[in-house]
Amino acid sequence: MTEEKLISIEELSALVPAIAPEQWVAHETGIPLRQVAATMQLLDEGATVPFISRYRKEATGGLDEVGVTSIRDQAQEVREFADRRRSILESVAEQGKLTPVLLSLFLEATRRTEIEDLYLPYKRKRLTRADKARGRGLEPLALVLLGQSPLPASGLEAEAARHINPEQDVPDAEAALAGARDICAEVVSEHVALRETLRDWMRASGRLASTVIRGKETEAAQFRDYHDYAEPLARVPSHRVLAVARGENEQMLRVHVEVEKAEAPARVQRFFPTPEPRLARQWELIREDTWERLLHPGLESELRRELKDRADREAIQIFVGNLRELLMSPPLGAKRVMALDPGFRTGCKVAVLNAQGTFLANKTIYPHPPREEVEFAQKIVLRMIDEYQVESIAVGSGTAGRETESFLRDMVREGMLAATVPIVRVDESGASIYSASPIAREEFPDLDLTVRGAISIGRRMQDPLGELVKIEPKSLGIGQYQHDVDQPRLRRALDDVVESCVNSVGVELNTASHSLLQYVSGLGEKLAKSIVSYRDEHGPFDTRKELLKVPRLGPKAFEQCAGFVRVREGRHPLDASAVHPERYELVERMARDLGVGVQELVGNAALIASIPLDRYVTDEIGKFTLADIIEELQKPGRDPRRAFEAAGFREDIREFEDLQEGMILTGIVTNVTAFGAFVDIGVHQDGLVHVSELSHTFVKDPMTVVRPGLKVTVKVIGLDVQRRRIALSIKACTEPPAGARPSREDRGPREDRGNGGNARPQQNPRPRDDRGGGNQRPQQGPKPGLGDNPFQKFFGDKKGK
Repeated sequence: MTEEKLISIEELSALVPAIAPEQWVAHETGIPLRQVAATMQLLDEGATVPFISRYRKEATGGLDEVGVTSIRDQAQEVREFADRRRSILESVAEQGKLTPVLLSLFLEATRRTEIEDLYLPYKRKRLTRADKARGRGLEPLALVLLGQSPLPASGLEAEAARHINPEQDVPDAEAALAGARDICAEVVSEHVALRETLRDWMRASGRLASTVIRGKETEAAQFRDYHDYAEPLARVPSHRVLAVARGENEQMLRVHVEVEKAEAPARVQRFFPTPEPRLARQWELIREDTWERLLHPGLESELRRELKDRADREAIQIFVGNLRELLMSPPLGAKRVMALDPGFRTGCKVAVLNAQGTFLANKTIYPHPPREEVEFAQKIVLRMIDEYQVESIAVGSGTAGRETESFLRDMVREGMLAATVPIVRVDESGASIYSASPIAREEFPDLDLTVRGAISIGRRMQDPLGELVKIEPKSLGIGQYQHDVDQPRLRRALDDVVESCVNSVGVELNTASHSLLQYVSGLGEKLAKSIVSYRDEHGPFDTRKELLKVPRLGPKAFEQCAGFVRVREGRHPLDASAVHPERYELVERMARDLGVGVQELVGNAALIASIPLDRYVTDEIGKFTLADIIEELQKPGRDPRRAFEAAGFREDIREFEDLQEGMILTGIVTNVTAFGAFVDIGVHQDGLVHVSELSHTFVKDPMTVVRPGLKVTVKVIGLDVQRRRIALSIKACTEPPAGARPSREDRGPREDRGNGGNARPQQNPRPRDDRGGGNQRPQQGPKPGLGDNPFQKFFGDKKGK
């Protein structure tokens, strides 16, 4: 029998075909191959996601940002897979162990776990117990156990005794058998099909479990619902995966994946049956050792990585959804603003901004204890309002925020302040981070930190997008476990959503900061700073085309960015719209054909309706481009954000102690998570509307019902004084629609779930938490309707009385 030919590294290139990523991506995303190929070509040429989705719809078949992004991300995964496979093949070939059969197995593999399993026997690793046993000359005995060499009639003991060698640390027959079993265990553990079978079994029947570390019961109180917890891997939601992981990282919990231990050896036996009866006991030991020492730990780590990866994706999706809503908050617009950063001892910092957000003046007032200089504070406020013709007042939501609102509203009631000047509460999350940042120091080097904070609050009301891009998103008080997820993946997702929002709204070229400009398609930080420097030196831009005079901004960058910047009152009327300069000639031809100028065509509904669009269709210009152009001509520079609406709170409700169960209040959604929404009701502590209290019908994704910034009416349904927790309900303020399927809680407990869906009976049920031990889901109660009640732990049986 001839030895199988080995493949060298030099031969690999000819034998390994290049992966066709377009086909893989089309298969994974479900997007037609033609659209995938066109999109990938544009991405490879340096086009950005916003540019492709807005200005290359003919090429992509009208794919939106979601479709283009999914193609980009999937293509990256495919290329990473190809690179990893290539690296593995080179490693195996370098070891002189790559056979044609093994190569074909690698080429047939389509998942990362498959190629890693195939690579396992060839992976360079530290000296194993099996390696040491081979070094002691025990491989022949292992071949007997594996059934690859015959077991002599003299029996196993006699065969093992032949391998006794005290000099090789094999003092007796049992030591020889133990070493041989180590070799067998490694062989079994590296069997590809067995590993995949066990992995699937653990996915389907395994449970994520945690216990508190002994002696840390008190210290780990915030994780008390995970002190003795288990839940099926297939059902555990992202926020509980991350909560358990946080408890483990903080060394409060021990975490593992539970399976039915007795089943594992039997599953191994299906792949490695006992070769003959005389080896039965040895194979019992081999299977048990293989599972306990080699298979279970490794597969558990893999599955926990999978679980963490899934949880990261879901948590990032939630965070990105919150951030998008926050960035797209309705702007007040170009109005003169007075902004107050409230405080007690240090006073309230007052800053005035013009309609473009330029800082004009600041003062400090002390209307609250301990100084309580109310009259003097009133005079300062009135003088500044009069001097700068203030049109709106923004009050930060932090310490002394409600008191400062009341101070101003008292001025309205007393007739000192016109009721036409709206007083608006502004979420100041992250304002202190901004005020101490290099960006703030660069903008206002001579101002105090707190004054910078007041300016940020005012600008946040005028244009949330323009101001919030200056602040690290993780400091904005939204999302779920954002500090625990994969940070590079989170960073990319956040950059994507900021870029998407900025380009969706468009950027005023002559007023935008470099912090905002850097997110414009095709620019980045360096070009953004170059634009601002050019603007400072040469004055406002007259046209978009003037961007080509900016140092280092070439034709490619211009192509990518031009459609997303605006020049209001510029020389060309289309410069204030989202029509790309590459289509100006087309619009000018439309206007000429109608016998008018472009300026007359823009905004003229009758003229626009009379345009015969079919006349202008070409290979490059189709229905998508023409539809977008018509929409822009109708409403040039249209802002996709909602109209600004000021929301206020009840004046008599300022503190937690003012609340009572049954109260109906107005609130603002501040954060949406997988388990519900947090709502600001003006008492310095957000309340939780659990997902079960959002709607009379079942809610799978809370973001489909509420969003950050949404004004909602809520009912106080529970108060936990000790932990200062507020339980709210939105559905309690609405009538259920006719014929609506009731939510799970309204239907009562699900009997098929046993102990609240928890895999471990008679133990703490699966919790619902917010930020690592926050608002938790309590134990199922015996009463109908309390089985899945998220607030029972707050109030015991009180809610059922």
